[in-house]
Amino acid sequence: MTASRSVSDAWCRTALNDRYARGMQRGLDVAIAGAALSFFALLLPLLALAIKLDSRGPVFYSQTRIGLNRRRSKQAHSVPDRRKTLIPGRPFRVWKLRTMVCDAERNGPRWAVRNDDRVTRTGRFLRRSRLDEVPQFWNVLCGEMSVVGPRPERLCFINQFEQDVPFYRERLLVRPGITGLAQIENGYDCDLESVRRKVALDRRYIREIGLWTDVRILARTVRVVLRGSGAH
Repeated sequence: MTASRSVSDAWCRTALNDRYARGMQRGLDVAIAGAALSFFALLLPLLALAIKLDSRGPVFYSQTRIGLNRRRSKQAHSVPDRRKTLIPGRPFRVWKLRTMVCDAERNGPRWAVRNDDRVTRTGRFLRRSRLDEVPQFWNVLCGEMSVVGPRPERLCFINQFEQDVPFYRERLLVRPGITGLAQIENGYDCDLESVRRKVALDRRYIREIGLWTDVRILARTVRVVLRGSGAH
């Protein structure tokens, strides 16, 4: 199967699920995000104090990620588009609680690894409990993310990986998510092989997207969070 045929098929599959993505999934997203942010507001003063006492720098951390690519028609796919070449999806600012020292990327972007020396003591707790991810529910309320979907990535990594991993850009056919099939089964990216596994799982999610798929992923996410597994 050619890459163009695969992308076309993915567009068709995603179009069939647009009704769910625009309606039921959006309602589920808003309900979960509202509840999560209400709970988070009660914890934020204590979490903010712990972050500030542990290391200098802001409480929140933001970073530009690439989101949903809405150009699905064959016409849009065939017409040259300078923006498509430079930015394959819609950029947005993703928000997290800061878990690393302020100058964590002074030598350039790199993957998080197990026992990463850039992560603060408070940051290790936040990552293990997944509390650092809760501010992203604001991105969900804004419609930039869903609760469930492929993990949003930075443009520099997208440009790198799509040269080495077939169908990498198909991950942008649905809204990115806080949790997802790849997040719970594959964890953090640590090498090119883990990226290939992630893409395969994300493409599987796009094929199977629907209410019960999301409910199953959310249930498995709760178990992962309670065990504190997979965090770096």
